[in-house]
Amino acid sequence: MDVEQTVQQARANLNTLTGNLALDTLVSGILTFLVCFIAIRIVKAVVTKALGKATKLDTPVKNLISKLITTLLWALTIIIVAGAFGINATSLVAVLSVAGLALSLSVQNLLTNFFSGIMLLINKPFREGDFVELGDKVGTVKAIGFFNTTINTPDNVSIIIPNGDLTSASVRNYSAESLRRVDLYFCASYDVSTEDAKKAILDAAAMDARILPDPAPFVRLFSYEGSSVKYVARVWCKNADYWDVYFDLNENVRTCFEKNGVAMSYQHINVHMLDK
Repeated sequence: MDVEQTVQQARANLNTLTGNLALDTLVSGILTFLVCFIAIRIVKAVVTKALGKATKLDTPVKNLISKLITTLLWALTIIIVAGAFGINATSLVAVLSVAGLALSLSVQNLLTNFFSGIMLLINKPFREGDFVELGDKVGTVKAIGFFNTTINTPDNVSIIIPNGDLTSASVRNYSAESLRRVDLYFCASYDVSTEDAKKAILDAAAMDARILPDPAPFVRLFSYEGSSVKYVARVWCKNADYWDVYFDLNENVRTCFEKNGVAMSYQHINVHMLDK
């Protein structure tokens, strides 16, 4: 009986010790998590304040930086808390790495669009509100997301383009500069002198106050066509006035041609009948 009682007592002491160790581990893990949680809140507050003062960064870039830092902090928290609970942190990191690799292979296109979105936000080839040509798509940028970009065409159709496609496509940003040049071509009859045609076009340009005097309007003979002489007119205006100047100059040139007796020409064939 003495031996049996001794064994039972030893087992009871072992169970008590094991229970105390498990309780200590649990308390340690909880305290570690609380400390990490408070640290995350403090770091996020500091980062948010710093990003608020970064006036050169766009809002999407600030949001991206904030989310990346938050994700990194929570990943570190998981590893630290796992270690506090007695889980081998090295093994946990290895498991997470393998899982991350498998996940990245399954969502490869999604990750391509995501990292392309990051590059767009950093390099800033265009911003929201810019009028752009992205590959064969033309429109106004409405939103730049982490995975795709939305543009509205001039006829108000929304087009959603994966960011991965934009990194390999040519980008024309018509809103990048404050000034823009309007190029137009006009045809006059061969019977009209070059100086008269040029003067009529320059008079039309002078009618529009939105056309800038510097750089000065440029009008020259461009080429000799089959039935007419082609002239090129190049004028500068503010970016926002481009289309109004484009259409109004077209109309004003016709008015000035008629006023100055400049005959506009078109493609035609002269047929001469010879009597035999």
